[in-house]
Amino acid sequence: MLFKYKAVDDKGASKEGEIDAPNRDLAVSGLQRRGLIIVSIKGEEEGKSVFKLSLFNKVPMRDVVILSRQISTLFEAQVSALKAFTMLAANAENKILANKLVQISDDLQAGISISGALSKHPDVFSEFYVNMVKAGEETGKLNQTFAHLADYLDRQYALTSKTRNALIYPVFVILTFFVVMGLMFVVVIPKLSAIILDSGQAVPFYTKIVIAASNFFVNYGFIVLIFLVLLGLWFWRLSSTERGKAYLDRMRLSIPVIGTLYKKLYLSRIADNMDTMLTSGIPIVRAIDITSEVVGSRIYKDILKDSAEGVKSGLAFSAALEKHPEIPSILVQMVKVGEETGSLGSILKTLADFYKREVDDAVDTLVGLIEPIMIVVLGLGVGILLVSVLMPIYDMAGGIS
Repeated sequence: MLFKYKAVDDKGASKEGEIDAPNRDLAVSGLQRRGLIIVSIKGEEEGKSVFKLSLFNKVPMRDVVILSRQISTLFEAQVSALKAFTMLAANAENKILANKLVQISDDLQAGISISGALSKHPDVFSEFYVNMVKAGEETGKLNQTFAHLADYLDRQYALTSKTRNALIYPVFVILTFFVVMGLMFVVVIPKLSAIILDSGQAVPFYTKIVIAASNFFVNYGFIVLIFLVLLGLWFWRLSSTERGKAYLDRMRLSIPVIGTLYKKLYLSRIADNMDTMLTSGIPIVRAIDITSEVVGSRIYKDILKDSAEGVKSGLAFSAALEKHPEIPSILVQMVKVGEETGSLGSILKTLADFYKREVDDAVDTLVGLIEPIMIVVLGLGVGILLVSVLMPIYDMAGGIS
């Protein structure tokens, strides 16, 4: 939550600004750590809707990628952590991110480690990110760690964006189809059907079906709308429960073509996460646990959690994965080779690159198939509808002439 404050520093100079904190008490303590005497403090977001808060008070992944690259460059130039974060806070364009960087700078000045300061902002820096930074602190290679993080986040951002964008087009076309059909049934067909029925000529069977459907939507369309709204609320409620998330994940993975695309996306994410963390020196059990939290699928999260327990009990990672049919045999065999040769990190990198290419190819194929199919279906739907009502009118005009 953003708080606007007026304060006085130890030299008596007036200060005004904003600070981001979970509540008023933490905002006050953060300002006091800077040596400021608070005159007034007010929550900027008080009285605003929860919807607006959740929609706009987020830091885009792209900003985190850029931030990681900037930190890496500053550390490589031997700039201290406190000075680096202070500089970045002063120059950050995103106001939310700037306030968080100010808080991180305050924590660093108070003696908290970088990973500890970052862990206070889980909405921006994930558990994976924090653990990577912690490993960098332990090995003394923070500049390389932030470079690895930037590369990793960039890859994941590009992969996820491409997959999401590939699904936006068919959804848009389908929605357009239903909007066009709805307007046809509610606005166009009633006017044309009135002409056909008033003519008193015989109406073809398929035209009767179209007119009956049009009458239904005109008279009872609001019932259909209410049903769709209730269905949407049911899905929203289902997705907010653990069982519901697991059910929707399994349903998503079972959809032909789309399910295969998501499977490859999750496998790519697992391999990439594991490679990045193992290369940074994070123990394998911890790496598996962290990956399970960021993989993005309840199904694969449970698989990784079970695999972590198996590794703790003495099983090899490949043997723990082999128990789950959702994990392809090629991945299991490659991991096994990596364990036997002591090059698990490089094997996982190879797998990550392989599945990334698979996702790219699957997305390109999906877009190539969907575009013509959707256009044909949209054209056929509208065409059949028009023919059903225009043919009787044409016949009627021919009879008159």
